[in-house]
Amino acid sequence: MQYVLLYNEIPEERAKGSDPAEAEAYWGGWMAYMGAMSQAGVLQGGNGLDVPETATTLRIANGTRHVADGPFADTKEALGGYAVIEVPDLDAALEWASRAPCAAAGSVEIRPVMPPPPGA
Repeated sequence: MQYVLLYNEIPEERAKGSDPAEAEAYWGGWMAYMGAMSQAGVLQGGNGLDVPETATTLRIANGTRHVADGPFADTKEALGGYAVIEVPDLDAALEWASRAPCAAAGSVEIRPVMPPPPGA
């Protein structure tokens, strides 16, 4: 079964990626984690995302398109990236999610990937 792991980081953790004193450890943790999933054969794909300040949000109200800068999430955590994994069940997905570098200072949301619609 496929699951998407959505990695949410707090700003202080995300900032470590661009701090010369902490960047090597920060990125090394992510590379080791993603490498372990790849070596285990569960990683199907994924990407890191640019900082939330680069986001654009679209809403449509009464047929009118409203575009605004920023994610406008009411939370201190921001989506930092995602991975698609293929594992037998939710317990296995939870095990991989628990190993994510952001799990201790942020969170990992785990969602099953929807199957294709009938006839697709």
